[in-house]
Amino acid sequence: MVVQTPTRNEHKLDEAAVGEFRAQLRGALIRPGDAIYDEARKVYNAMIDKRPALIARCVDVADVIAAVNFGREQQLTIAVRGGGHNGPGLGICDEGLVIDLSHMKGIRVNPAARTARVEGGCTWGDVDHATHAFGLATPSGFISTTGVGGLTLGGGIGYLSRTHGLTIDNLLSVDMVLADGRFITASAEENADLFWAVRGGGGNFGVVTSFEYQLHPISTVYGGPMLWPIDRTKEVLKFWQEFILNAPEDINGWFGLATVPPAPPFPEALHLHKGCIITWCYTGPLDQAEERFKPIRALGPAVDFTGPIPWPALQSMFDGLYPPGLQWYWKADFVHELSDQAIDLHVKYGAQLPTMHSTMHIYPINGAAGHVGAQETAWGYRDANFAQVIVGVDPDPQNNERTTQWAKEYWQAMHPYSAGGGYVNMIMDEGEERVKAAYGDNYGRLAQVKAQYDPQNLFHVNQNIKPAR
Repeated sequence: MVVQTPTRNEHKLDEAAVGEFRAQLRGALIRPGDAIYDEARKVYNAMIDKRPALIARCVDVADVIAAVNFGREQQLTIAVRGGGHNGPGLGICDEGLVIDLSHMKGIRVNPAARTARVEGGCTWGDVDHATHAFGLATPSGFISTTGVGGLTLGGGIGYLSRTHGLTIDNLLSVDMVLADGRFITASAEENADLFWAVRGGGGNFGVVTSFEYQLHPISTVYGGPMLWPIDRTKEVLKFWQEFILNAPEDINGWFGLATVPPAPPFPEALHLHKGCIITWCYTGPLDQAEERFKPIRALGPAVDFTGPIPWPALQSMFDGLYPPGLQWYWKADFVHELSDQAIDLHVKYGAQLPTMHSTMHIYPINGAAGHVGAQETAWGYRDANFAQVIVGVDPDPQNNERTTQWAKEYWQAMHPYSAGGGYVNMIMDEGEERVKAAYGDNYGRLAQVKAQYDPQNLFHVNQNIKPAR
């Protein structure tokens, strides 16, 4: 079989070496022609269709070490897959080796210390299931099928960002396999430079086999979506910005533009109508929630599904609307403020949502997330108030041109009002300049850490940070 090297040269795979590699693995080694190959190479975004030469489905750290060593020695392009949610499909590659962690699902919760050790193949649904039994949670994202690894390494914006910070602000340590096959731990006390870099720098520095998180006493929250007709977008968005920039840190709510799904519990009269949505998460005392939400409800939502809800239920609320296998195109930016001109553009493009699944979200990243200094982690946009993402989505690939064009035009119109860079977990494969913009002033230090731990850029199938020379 012909395979591709990191320098895009092609050479024949050494079958004897493949046999030795297979013998080292406790997990499966999957190749083209195997019955499970097509299923194993699928990722969340069905717009991605890549055909690796080998998929090493690792079940433990020893498998990961063997896979990294084999890939390096055979000069293979290497991709690392956790949950498979990565928008541009950077957990998979053509004609190379995929180090697949999706079967590494171990979780150990320490309720006394309020910590959890989570293996790299877990999803946030796995984590919520394990920690909720103890009335605990850690900041994560908005969809429970999202992989722990990708979301964490890119920063981790979610329902708890204003209250407990980003996911990386609650990361205590990581276990990693480096490009040379060494297994190390990185934390504030050990390999601190590497620990700084993995908190936002993505998968550039090695394969993270497990994450240790700080947990918080979160069990039942007061949350859920409220919906207004699309013609109230300007009014609602202005209210939301003023409210969320001044709200206590125990309340969060992201703003979105969406099409009402044609299914319960939404009223039939609203099915397939466009609207604006705020999905809330309040972690304060439940007996104070109704009073706290009075000024919000005074805005008169057409639909109000907000109330007491178990944390895992809020986290998984939109899983069914966005199952694996849809066609996705993402565009993202950080934003300091929503000016009147920017809000007018949201009104314009929100009225043009091209398909039912296409949407725009604005996530608040003020509050606790803003208390961390811009240089304290690799994630440098601590002075921004919002992370904005525009996604063109549909089940039918024949609509890709329409959804992609809408997302690009919307983003191009909004970008002049942005902070310059976008959240790496929500951008496509957009080139080196967009990666540099995503890290801003932290890029130079990241390139130095990359040169120390992966000088040959073995791990380059990612939002790549090139080693400093």
